[in-house]
Amino acid sequence: MRITNRIMQRNNLSNINTNKIYQNKLSNQMSSQKKINRPSDDPVIAIRALRLRSNVTEITQYYSKNIPDAESWLKVTEDAISNLSQIITNMIARCNKGVNSYLKTEDRSIILKELKALGESVYATGDADYAGRYVFTGFRTDTSLSFLEAKEQKYTITEQLDSSAIDTVTKVDTDKLLDINANNFADAGMAVEEDDITSVEAYRIRLAYNNCVDAGDPADATLMPSIKFIDKDGNPQTWGPTDFELMHPYDKPTTGAPPTTTTYSSPYDYVAANKDALVYVPETGELLLGADRYDQLMGTKDRESTPNINEAEIQVTYTKSNWEKGDLRPEHYFYCKAEVKDAEGNTDIVEYNDSYIDPKLSAEHQIIEYDVGYNQTIRINSTADECFKHGIGREVYDIVNAMQDVLDLEGAQTDIDNIIKGLEADPASDPDGSKMEILQKQQAAVKKALELAKQKEQSLFAGGITELQKYLSDANLCVTDCGSRSSKLELIKNRSQNQKTTYETLKSENEDIDITEVAIELSAAELTYDAALMAAGKVMQNTLLNFI
Repeated sequence: MRITNRIMQRNNLSNINTNKIYQNKLSNQMSSQKKINRPSDDPVIAIRALRLRSNVTEITQYYSKNIPDAESWLKVTEDAISNLSQIITNMIARCNKGVNSYLKTEDRSIILKELKALGESVYATGDADYAGRYVFTGFRTDTSLSFLEAKEQKYTITEQLDSSAIDTVTKVDTDKLLDINANNFADAGMAVEEDDITSVEAYRIRLAYNNCVDAGDPADATLMPSIKFIDKDGNPQTWGPTDFELMHPYDKPTTGAPPTTTTYSSPYDYVAANKDALVYVPETGELLLGADRYDQLMGTKDRESTPNINEAEIQVTYTKSNWEKGDLRPEHYFYCKAEVKDAEGNTDIVEYNDSYIDPKLSAEHQIIEYDVGYNQTIRINSTADECFKHGIGREVYDIVNAMQDVLDLEGAQTDIDNIIKGLEADPASDPDGSKMEILQKQQAAVKKALELAKQKEQSLFAGGITELQKYLSDANLCVTDCGSRSSKLELIKNRSQNQKTTYETLKSENEDIDITEVAIELSAAELTYDAALMAAGKVMQNTLLNFI
């Protein structure tokens, strides 16, 4: 085959262009720092790059966003529960002081103020939020745990209890002692003697809320409570609104008709004396039970043959419309129905937690979980019913009321003592000694009432220590849970950091160039290109005409 100059020129130009293409490729790699600029450059690298980039993006989402968000949520939750734990600890410390039988009035007043302050703040920490989301309210992160201001809204609440929720309450009848003053002590209606002072115990169910006075309309049976349970024989029982008697704390109920009418000093006295009594005291949020009613409820028991049904459950349904600032919202704890008015004034019924009372459904906690790794999730929230329980405030409520009763009686005792001192200083005002005789009887009566009230107070303090210790254990358990989740999250974070580094390294090795190597190759390509130009120039200078 004859090689002509034309053929040599074409071959040289083709080879120069190939070298230029290679030089352009290396130049693009240097400027982009990437091995390929389009999938067609190297399909294997392109496919591997897509997979590695997906892995890096996913692990970056976990490590840079999900895990820090989960850490912050857990930190806010742990701090709030730690505050709750500290508040309960302070309550227990006050109860330890209060159980002292030698407390002075000044000491008692200080403890009372401190307990009131602690009781008002115990649930405030439960309204902690993270990035505008309340952390203890389950899926309802836009709803606060407690009412942030006083509100009128009717809720029909169903509490699911058992026989352990039934306890006893002591009521000291002080008759008219607290109404005695220097102007009326000698009136016929103020004749209070030691025998008039009594103390009685009654069985009760203490509801989660007090001040349910909106239910105090006897004409509206739907506002009265009801109780559903399964008796010891397995038969469903219902004590409806018509079975309850509505009474107020200072009522003096009567039974029977003349001449056998009996008057009782209080609803508690009435229930203690009537075995079939069933009384609702809306102001205190108490259902008082006669002895027979108590026996029926205590007879409930769960049966192993029906694992999906809790026969020991006692369902108490009642209404409440008056909500004060700091009251816990019932939708976070119970099955309930709320009456909500729309913009046009129409009333809608909103139902919450229907799974709680349906035995076919599982009443699960509203658990929030974050994806923090490949096929790894972690729970970040604690729900209100695990730590911020109604019983904490209710214990303090009972203790505070008992302390206030003692303080009131101490004040009455001081008033009577001062009146006696005044008579002793002015014998002419009581020539026959009749006033002094009345005062001495009243003095004996108030002394007895004070002894009974202090016994009740000390009993509540002692019981309060035990109950508050249980709530403290619950709070500490929640803190421990948060700590264990944080520790687990820290391990996942460290592993994610290592994975992130590994994937980024693999991604870089797959996509990024070795700058030194490419720089050397580019220099070599430039040298080769220059040499090719020189060689081609010499070849193209010679033609057939040069030899003619």
